Amino acid sequence: MGILKKKVNEFPTPYTCTRAIREGGLETKLSMVLMGFGNMVHGQRIKGLLYLAIEVAYVVFMIVNGIGFLGMLPSLGSVPQEEYWDEAAQVYMYTKGDQSILILLYGVATVLLTVLMILAWRGALRSAYKAECLEKEGRHVNNFAEDLKTLLHENLHRLLMTPPVFFIFAFTVLPLVFMICMAFTNYSKIDNHLMLFDWVGLENFKALFDSSSILGSTFWSVLGWTLIWAFFATFSNYIFGMIISLLINRKGTRAKGFWRFCFVLSCAVPMFVSLLIMRTMLQPEGAITGNVNNFNVIYLLSGGDPVTDLASTAGKTDLLVTWLYKLTIDKQYYNIGAVIGILTFVILAIGALFTYHNSKSYKEEGGF
Repeated sequence: MGILKKKVNEFPTPYTCTRAIREGGLETKLSMVLMGFGNMVHGQRIKGLLYLAIEVAYVVFMIVNGIGFLGMLPSLGSVPQEEYWDEAAQVYMYTKGDQSILILLYGVATVLLTVLMILAWRGALRSAYKAECLEKEGRHVNNFAEDLKTLLHENLHRLLMTPPVFFIFAFTVLPLVFMICMAFTNYSKIDNHLMLFDWVGLENFKALFDSSSILGSTFWSVLGWTLIWAFFATFSNYIFGMIISLLINRKGTRAKGFWRFCFVLSCAVPMFVSLLIMRTMLQPEGAITGNVNNFNVIYLLSGGDPVTDLASTAGKTDLLVTWLYKLTIDKQYYNIGAVIGILTFVILAIGALFTYHNSKSYKEEGGF
């Protein structure tokens, strides 16, 4: 059995883009160029005008800004910021220059906006084809007011899901794609590439996997410690938790309520408070508990220390996630930090997929 199961569409619809292109009438085919035209022909004027307004807004945006954003995306800018002396103000001033970070952000946003536009185009084409088919069959074609009413009944899921999907695109997908793109640039404090940087392909990944370099040896050391940490932290928490629960619940244990209260209290106290207390008590040695992605434990308890190699950017107790923080916030190695973020995600995704694939819920999915 493969990791990914082939999904079957349980709610097939005859109103698809493929059928609209092949079997649709002239008004439906014209909807591929003039969004909403087919709807307007079949009496859905307001709906058609809304589709048309979306298309016009997108075209205007692309003409005014979008084409320029996409045009600068391959080069990420070429005009550096320059210093000059202002005689009138008697101070040094700076020319604007190109800001690669904004060019990358606006370019990625334009690409994602184009993806959303394609989805809207497909929706307009299907809607036009559906209106055409209903009219040919002599069935009722909803007007705009009736379409709005369906949003409270059979299309309620669309009403409820549209705002979350929009915010997911804006605040999750866009930053994620932006970060992934950053991993293929030289956006870093090294060689002063904070304002103007370039695409470097897989150079950052090669540098990270090169065990002969300082950065590469640091990566493999931190990765090894992260995996060791994840295994023993998870194993010890589970095993010792089971042992303690068995000891408390055995017949000979007195004051069971008190011992349960002690362990519940540890959950009620904020983690950063208990970690800072432990950090104060155990300095300078520090202590360790947690898992792969537990930033708070390492950063607040040991800070990644001790640092035995001054040329390294990570300490002996740093996890991938705390090393990422140091690379980006302390060192401003944003490109390498982006690579670490991608690799951390890959490790967690592989672990999650493996765990889910071997879980009972996955194997018995068809029974739900």
